[in-house]
Amino acid sequence: MTETLPIPPERRRGRAAVTNRTNRFERLTTEAVDDGWEREPLPPLRTEVREERPRSAIARNTSPDVSFDRSVNPYRGCEHGCIYCFARPSHAYLGLSPGLDFETRLIARPDIAEVLARDLSRKSYRPAVLAIGTNTDPYQPVERDRGIMRRVLEVLREFRHPVSIVTKGALIERDVDILGEMAAMGLAHVGISVTTLDPATARAMEPRVPSPARRLRAIRVLSEAGVPVRVMASPVVPALTDHEIEAILLAGAEAGAGTASYIALRLPREVSGLFRDWVAEAFPDRADRIMGRVRELHGGRDYDPEFGRRMSGQGIWADLMKQRFAVALRRSGLRRDAAPLRCDLFRVPPKPGDQLSLFG
Repeated sequence: MTETLPIPPERRRGRAAVTNRTNRFERLTTEAVDDGWEREPLPPLRTEVREERPRSAIARNTSPDVSFDRSVNPYRGCEHGCIYCFARPSHAYLGLSPGLDFETRLIARPDIAEVLARDLSRKSYRPAVLAIGTNTDPYQPVERDRGIMRRVLEVLREFRHPVSIVTKGALIERDVDILGEMAAMGLAHVGISVTTLDPATARAMEPRVPSPARRLRAIRVLSEAGVPVRVMASPVVPALTDHEIEAILLAGAEAGAGTASYIALRLPREVSGLFRDWVAEAFPDRADRIMGRVRELHGGRDYDPEFGRRMSGQGIWADLMKQRFAVALRRSGLRRDAAPLRCDLFRVPPKPGDQLSLFG
């Protein structure tokens, strides 16, 4: 059971969600009631981490809106706490809330690198670009102690397997040695999401994400190490961050990014209510305007799940956003598409005791 009423601000300091709103599968909810008795204030919410032993490391998808068909997720839930995160509804499958549970009750998968090595070693496996960070961020704060993502990269380097990473975490700089080596072989590229250049807006919307300036610095570190980097203006929040598209692309180009992309804000399932609650508290003076523009982008609804429209929107505002991005792309000197990653270098490394080939 989860709470539907707002959690007091002192308990959720550093978190984005206002409530622990019930997930769509729950039949029961709890509601705080003042019974007249004095109660001691509850302590601030702390991050809890449980562990999961996956049977398979690779998740498959058939969405026509994305360029990959497989991904790896070292963690479930994300302490970054981005209020707009489209992955929040996935916490419902764990019996948890997409609200504050998503930010505070994490699942780590410490054995996933070993399971990945086993999956890649199967005779039936055929290599294609593996995406990481498309659900929850592999470089969220818990990775600093766990190091699961680094072990995954070590496996991919050993197998010479192509990887595309999306993150907001500056911790990716720790792995620049592996990524630089893989990029030199055409096996890696990275997307860094810069939603806004305004630190105050970023802190409210993405409370535990490195500052915009820190993310731009990560772009520079990666690009100087030879890693192709995409600056991602994603998501573009109408009436809040949409005026920054040009500035974000220019800042990314100056930091060393080579390509750029954008995605319009989308609010699937429980994210819609969570975002409405948040924007009413964080930006009460423009909450109605923001939500009105969101609905204009999605055919009168908070979210349109239709393939081909859900990431770009529709109507006059979507067309204008598309045109502005195209102009900003040209003016910044950035490209839309990165060079394709190589799949022909893939190999299953020999295990101790295996007979080596005479021909290498």
